[in-house]
Amino acid sequence: MGTLIGFVTNSLEWLYQVTVQIGIPSYALAIVLLTVIIKILLYPLTYKQMQSMKVMQELQPKIKELDKKYKNDPKKKQEAMMELYKKHGANPMSGCLPLLIQFPILIALFRGLQTFQPSNMEHYNFLWITDLSKADPTGIILPVLVGLATFGQQYVTSPNANDPTQKTMLYAMPILFGFMTRSFPAGLALYWIVFSVVGALQQIYINKGIKPAPVKESVK
Repeated sequence: MGTLIGFVTNSLEWLYQVTVQIGIPSYALAIVLLTVIIKILLYPLTYKQMQSMKVMQELQPKIKELDKKYKNDPKKKQEAMMELYKKHGANPMSGCLPLLIQFPILIALFRGLQTFQPSNMEHYNFLWITDLSKADPTGIILPVLVGLATFGQQYVTSPNANDPTQKTMLYAMPILFGFMTRSFPAGLALYWIVFSVVGALQQIYINKGIKPAPVKESVK
């Protein structure tokens, strides 16, 4: 983790120097650039995740048919579902990998911002925030923005918004994330806002290019 923290903080300082060169010296802008770069690097995994989620959404009618057909035979139902996923190239676990990769980055950024020593403290701020390593002094603005950004991303990426569990998560996760960021470094909150917004835009773009799974056939 120490190596990853060092990489993140060094990248942040290097990107800050880039903002200096372009005449807009800002660590906040450096965080935005870092976020965009991370999203670009994760795009191949993100695409597979979103593609699989879209296919899973299209397969919901068939999955319900299997639930009814094999309601008294869980083993047979599991085998039929695995065959269905294989046939249509769906992987229910594909959404975990980007999250597993993203989590250490969040932890590294969280810990890195707490100990980060900027080369120019004058530019280690953002609008009303005088220090990006500290929590939003208002305790409201960034947490609300985090909640809204999280909701927006989950709304466009939810495979089945009518599912009770997913519907609960759609509203619960933004509230939880918003509440948590009340005490998080403002730089981390800024990272999450940009990460969520870019993720939502990627999902909208990817959805347009993903062909629906052929789900009209009845399950045999």
